[in-house]
Amino acid sequence: MSIYATLWSLKFPRYGDHYVGCEWIEVTAQGVPAHVGTPTPGFGYEDGDPYAEFLPPPVEVTADGDSEFMRAVVIITEETEKGTARSDQEYVDPLLVLSGRDYASISFVALHERVCDALRSKGPRVVAQSFTADGGVQLILSDGRIVDSRKR
Repeated sequence: MSIYATLWSLKFPRYGDHYVGCEWIEVTAQGVPAHVGTPTPGFGYEDGDPYAEFLPPPVEVTADGDSEFMRAVVIITEETEKGTARSDQEYVDPLLVLSGRDYASISFVALHERVCDALRSKGPRVVAQSFTADGGVQLILSDGRIVDSRKR
């Protein structure tokens, strides 16, 4: 049984920047309910939280297992693997891991920016594009380089 519940899936530019002809990748938000790993007695975690090494801290819940916020939201791509030596529930290299409180308070614009930054990794941003005489597209990157969009 998974500790995750799918919240949404959207298509994002594979490398974090939209340009003519860019590839797209599915990005999914996986929510972790508040009761998972909770320190609240009666939920089966009295001996400790088995997810503490890869999720934000657990949250207190009501007797019904409810809380104002989820424990966490993990943002992954369709290529993100699940299951590590540490835990079958851990995602290998997720794009983002947010506490439920942080997820609830972030604007869509800020979340979009963080997802695009994560997809881009440490690479430069596309700041402009231009069309070539042969119908191709050149990308002008924030580090000053100009690259053919087909080679990105």
